[in-house]
Amino acid sequence: MDGARTGQHISSYVTTVDGPRQADDEDGPEEFHVVLLDNGRSDLLAGEFREALRCIRCGACQSVCPVYRSVGGHAYGWVYGGPIGAVLTPALIGHERAHDLPEASSFCGACEEICPVRIPLPALLRRWRERAYRSGLQPVRPRVALAVWGMAKTLTPDARRASIAVVAAVVALLLAGSIGQVLAIVLGAVAGLLLCRSAPAGIGDTGLMRFPVSRTAGVVSLVAFVVILLGMPILAALSSNGAVSLFDTFYRAGALVFGGGHVVLPLLQAGVVETGWVSPEQFLAGYGAVQAMPGPLFTFSAYLGTLSSVGPGGVLGAAIALVAIFLPGFLVLVGVLPFWNALRGRTWMQSLMRGANAAVVGILGAALYDPLFTTGIVGVGSFSLALVCFVLLIAWKLPPWAVVLIGGAGGILLAALGVS
Repeated sequence: MDGARTGQHISSYVTTVDGPRQADDEDGPEEFHVVLLDNGRSDLLAGEFREALRCIRCGACQSVCPVYRSVGGHAYGWVYGGPIGAVLTPALIGHERAHDLPEASSFCGACEEICPVRIPLPALLRRWRERAYRSGLQPVRPRVALAVWGMAKTLTPDARRASIAVVAAVVALLLAGSIGQVLAIVLGAVAGLLLCRSAPAGIGDTGLMRFPVSRTAGVVSLVAFVVILLGMPILAALSSNGAVSLFDTFYRAGALVFGGGHVVLPLLQAGVVETGWVSPEQFLAGYGAVQAMPGPLFTFSAYLGTLSSVGPGGVLGAAIALVAIFLPGFLVLVGVLPFWNALRGRTWMQSLMRGANAAVVGILGAALYDPLFTTGIVGVGSFSLALVCFVLLIAWKLPPWAVVLIGGAGGILLAALGVS
């Protein structure tokens, strides 16, 4: 019986094997055979993922994994689910067939913390991601498309929220940049108040959460957030200092984005590509490279700060960009924590967040179109090729390497025919 049903911290398994029947036994097998199936485990033992073989199948990593608890075991598509499944499955059935499983991780570290045999699961998942990037198994646009699809299933489960997402996408595309995103979120929040009033049972009954942050500290953090947001553009214009301009650009990107990391892409593109600080090729190459790294997509800012032609560049430029993009979220978090218990149980707040989250899906869809879709899909030919490759990958389940080869051959054919 597993630990989830018995209330144990981890599951316990006991198997007793006593061999064939002895002379004084009343019953039992006349012969006893032990068959050991390797199934690729010897190769696993000889490679860089050998720590995964320490697994005792207790299921503890599944119990604490936020991804597994959201999608369930069937989503992993094979025998093993959860973090350990995301490590074992690519090794046992082939990386090409299961390269997407290591992406199902937030790198929160809960799986490694609870593992009774201390398997470094986040580190192993990162190795698989690095392999995927080096092998070209994770193209940029499919990543964002799948992110949109995954968020849409969770955050827009009904017609009303799906409609909010569509309106938000249109607003974000018509009004490019931060203005469009902020307006889309505001409209989504208002629509949520009006259309998403029904709340699931049990929300707000989980008890008070205590945070070691005073109300004074919260107010100071919120004031600092607004002052920096409004003051940095003025300071950048007056000083003409590259480091100040760099900080201002990334601070605004971090302050005005809401939702998943991919939503920040249009803001970053507007800040560093359209201004000529970073070339479009460098931008897309860095976005692909950062997918192999653990942690949030905001770490992309360090890469951009390093290459930026404005500011100090190098390590110092990376540090400025990284601090600037994370600082707004930190200030807002500290500012909201003292008031969270009073807000989270309010029905109107829950409705507002439903609408805002649906708007985020729309903004992410807009990001899929621009800058990613517009830079890769430049005509009917490239769109048709992308559509064919998408169907081959998702519907026909072709291995990614085969889809890449088909896409490359299709691109050569389109170029030979003069079709874009």
